[in-house]
Amino acid sequence: MIRTLNVIMVGTSLIGLIGVYGLKYSVEETASEKVRIERQIERQEADLSMLKADWAYLNQPAHVAPIVARHQDALGLAPTTQRQFGNLDGLPMRPIKEPDALALDALLESLDAGIDPIEQLIEMN
Repeated sequence: MIRTLNVIMVGTSLIGLIGVYGLKYSVEETASEKVRIERQIERQEADLSMLKADWAYLNQPAHVAPIVARHQDALGLAPTTQRQFGNLDGLPMRPIKEPDALALDALLESLDAGIDPIEQLIEMN
């Protein structure tokens, strides 16, 4: 009986030992994968900052102006003038709208009668 119990305990210990070592190597592999991904992200962020710097350089007016001047006929570009933006006189006036007298009278009458239409709307929802 004790011998059987000892064999079972040794077997269980060996299975646990194998499981712990397997878990250890799995965690180490996951950690190395995490480090690899972090390095890849750092490289991509460095590439992105380099591309942003290149984009900022290429969009400088001093760099774009000669290209625009060279292709001005093909692009059909012209300088912007102030009259292209318009003025306040060109905006339509807001229409004057009179309040609905019948609806306002009905609201005041219902409030005088002790009926709160807002409360009724809230209760319906």
